Amino acid sequence: MYLATTGRPDTPPAPGSVPGAARRVPGTVIALGAVSLVTDISSEMVTAVLPLYFVLGLGLSPLQFGFLDGLFNGVTALVRLAGGHAADRGGRHKRVAGAGYALSAFSRLGLLLAGGATGGIAAALAADRIGKGIRTAPRDAMITLSSPPETLGRAFGVHRAMDTTGALLGPLAAFGLLWATADAYDAVFVVSFCTGLLGVVLLALLVPGHFTLPAPTPTLATGPAPARRSLLDPLRSPAFRRILAAAALLGVATIGDAFVYLLLQRRLDVGVVWFPLLPLGAAAVYLLLAVPAGRLADRVGRRIPFLCGHAALLAAYLLLLTPINGTALLTLVLLLVGAFYATTDGVLMALAGPLLAAARRASGLALLQTGQAVARLIAAAGFGAAWTWWGPRPALAAAAAAMLTALVLARAVLPRTEQERQSP
Repeated sequence: MYLATTGRPDTPPAPGSVPGAARRVPGTVIALGAVSLVTDISSEMVTAVLPLYFVLGLGLSPLQFGFLDGLFNGVTALVRLAGGHAADRGGRHKRVAGAGYALSAFSRLGLLLAGGATGGIAAALAADRIGKGIRTAPRDAMITLSSPPETLGRAFGVHRAMDTTGALLGPLAAFGLLWATADAYDAVFVVSFCTGLLGVVLLALLVPGHFTLPAPTPTLATGPAPARRSLLDPLRSPAFRRILAAAALLGVATIGDAFVYLLLQRRLDVGVVWFPLLPLGAAAVYLLLAVPAGRLADRVGRRIPFLCGHAALLAAYLLLLTPINGTALLTLVLLLVGAFYATTDGVLMALAGPLLAAARRASGLALLQTGQAVARLIAAAGFGAAWTWWGPRPALAAAAAAMLTALVLARAVLPRTEQERQSP
């Protein structure tokens, strides 16, 4: 069980303190995990029913829904930059993250009031995605600013495990409500709004408003500090540039979960009713492995698990090209996809965070997240085109080759961590 540190949650343990205390997860991380858990229940309740609501309830075509969803997911990647930059101005991480959480919560009311109007639906979706984009980098920056650098992997693992718990509970709550209310989508939106509002209240009450900003470390770029802050200031760090390049290289070879699940559905003839449960299987694996993966990253260095996670995803691609079928294929692929997220999502933030000046932490993490997200959007578009032109099997073979190439290049580009340099 992971206990919060006593006293100020944003203050690292002093030298000479009890060794066990440094291994506990700070209270701020637990509080942010609770906020994410509640918020993910709210957001995943809506995400789970949106395809049914739009296509069956409102009569939108799958093409219209796909266009709206894809457009606003792309917008999210760019909004992160603005959220990170705003959070770093005067250390307003909590305030900016709170604005993002609140915007997403009130977007549920937008869906309720839209009444089937396409413009209202589009505005509500945009508000939800913008809110998510605004809050992500400040939230992750708060985790890095409240945790000792040597335990960041564990801290992100605990946060992501709590976050994923919400992602698992959300769809179950949504479909339970639909069953109990005879498909009353309005009830889902109302409960989702109330749950999202609870997340905002938890953030306001439990998360501290200010963090102690340590002095920049020698790993940052040399030279005089710029007179004016820029979104690109974090790129002054050579080590951070290498991490960003490696994340983009691997991102552009990541085809996206939806395609993996579609390939599984084609191979195994999974029924439409059961198809939405595939992501839940991978999420359950992510939940179980997030904390152990974070602890391992703290022990052996975060570069190694990050690369191994992408190797697991490559193994999933290769499995889909083999004659293996049935339950064995389903189980192995979901295990590998879940392991991929457990060893890469929070681990990447823990790898990059200590290399960034505290005053530019949110901006740097936002830049990293945006670069990775844009690369994955390009990969998804490219794989979709390849599937259309060549068919699923040649497209997947090309994706596997791209991932193998990206892994080799990323291994050369990623800076070695302190744990690796100290190993014999």
